Amino acid sequence: MLFSNSKPALLVLADGTAFKGWSVGASGTTIGEVVFNTGMTGYQEVLTDPSYRGQIVTFTYPELGNTGVNPDDEESDGPQVRGLIARNICPRPSNWRSTQSLPDYLKQHNIPGIYGIDTRTLTRILRSSGAMNGGISTEVLDPAELLRQVQGAPSMAGLNLVKEVSTKEVYEWSDPTSDIWEFRPTLTASEEPLTVVAIDFGIKRNILRRLSSYGCRIIVVPVDTPPEEILKYNPDGIFLSNGPGDPSVVLEGIETARALIASQKPMFGICMGHQILGLSLGAETFKLKFGHRGLNHPCGLSQQVEITSQNHGFAINADTLSADDVEITHLNLNDRTVAGLRHKTLPVFSVQYHPEASPGPHDADYLFDRFVQSMREHRQATRSGAMV
Repeated sequence: MLFSNSKPALLVLADGTAFKGWSVGASGTTIGEVVFNTGMTGYQEVLTDPSYRGQIVTFTYPELGNTGVNPDDEESDGPQVRGLIARNICPRPSNWRSTQSLPDYLKQHNIPGIYGIDTRTLTRILRSSGAMNGGISTEVLDPAELLRQVQGAPSMAGLNLVKEVSTKEVYEWSDPTSDIWEFRPTLTASEEPLTVVAIDFGIKRNILRRLSSYGCRIIVVPVDTPPEEILKYNPDGIFLSNGPGDPSVVLEGIETARALIASQKPMFGICMGHQILGLSLGAETFKLKFGHRGLNHPCGLSQQVEITSQNHGFAINADTLSADDVEITHLNLNDRTVAGLRHKTLPVFSVQYHPEASPGPHDADYLFDRFVQSMREHRQATRSGAMV
């Protein structure tokens, strides 16, 4: 549907490909890495996921905005993307939870978007040539000029975006998954809450909700918190969150994870946290051609498959993992990249995908239970040892 007040917009990729469409959201010019997400639902969660910081997201689902937006589906304080690309936009949402239309939401948060272009063609370009920088503009409608600006922007490889999204202050989180969305019949909480320190590389709220639903007391700390400060909270476990950008340049996070591994406390990493853990164990990461962003990625090993929610552009190089210390527990079954690992002697593990799955399947929610059980066992062993 073409809005009656729509004005022209231009999308230009770093390879010179140009698409003419119509503006949605804020006016102006935005530049970022153009990626695509194949999910059929959850556009608000995608827009507000800090892992998309610095990116312009192409949605392959043909129409966005049908269900509007609402405060409960935010994964952070607001949109994190640089821009939005869609085939079609619904300006009048129809959903009982909606409090605002998607176009108004984008405009309120100063996020430019473009619609009315062939997103199938764009996705095929990104799959064949790889994710690349691009720009959306309502003010620069000359492809050559916008291309010049796009080619001057920094590449995602080597870009540290974590400090832009990490919390500046320590805070506690206590809200569990809402009862109306809870999909497990019972969640058994420990009589004495387990304390988890979550290092915030760009954490999603639904990860915090799942940890809270499993009976954890959660303390969220900035990425630059020294390991000795983290250990002062006497945590039962350490959580390494998701986040944006190139994990290999988040040096303070890697060093902190390495120091915390030496404490032998249980540790669980998701997405960037998985990559940070791998890097702290001596592995290397590399940039994927076009990344994994969607809700139906198969992962597993040994004849067991989980359908998973994913959002990442980097992966661990399996050949650089120490076979003496680390075991690969999951592979992405589309391209055989590392999707999960665990330490062979320490209570430390991680996955590349999102077991909190918002939106997405719940196949991997058991990983939170595994983390909780690991913390309970560690607490019991520690107290038993102290009594001897």
